[in-house]
Amino acid sequence: MNEPVTVFGIRIEIVVIILLVLIVVLAVALFFTIRRLEYVNRKYYVIMSGKKGKDLEKVILTRFKEMDKVKNNARRVTSEHKKFKGQLDSCINKIGLVKYDAFDNLAGNLSFSLALLNQENSGVVLNTMHSRDGCYTYAKEIIKGESYITLSEEEKEAIKKALTVEEEIEAMTTPDETFDID
Repeated sequence: MNEPVTVFGIRIEIVVIILLVLIVVLAVALFFTIRRLEYVNRKYYVIMSGKKGKDLEKVILTRFKEMDKVKNNARRVTSEHKKFKGQLDSCINKIGLVKYDAFDNLAGNLSFSLALLNQENSGVVLNTMHSRDGCYTYAKEIIKGESYITLSEEEKEAIKKALTVEEEIEAMTTPDETFDID
């Protein structure tokens, strides 16, 4: 009797079937690879076609130069921002005003205390008292929210208003979320 032909101890029919399956799998993989390559080729053709394709390197180099300019400009702006911020911190940016009647029932609230403070809560409080005989103005230095000279109640209130002006502005601009709609 004829013995079946074997390759590596496997019957030849099984080896042929395995090779046919492997050929089909490789053919499918080749088909998808070719389609992907055609897609990439089309994209490449679109990029490289016409004037833009020829100048692609020039365009890329130009963009890099523009990015360098933007980075340098950002550094300059940051440096200027720090410089201006330092200057702004020393400027008057907190104001508190209290109007009052210095000499009971004289002529309405014509007297006032005005606190003018910078970011570090230093500045001056001006107190102007109006009377029938004239108007008197006094200035007291404020350092970090405190004065070395005794302050009147109106001056203290003006300083307090100046110190809380940011909180008041924030409260006015923040929407109130405490209301209920029935």
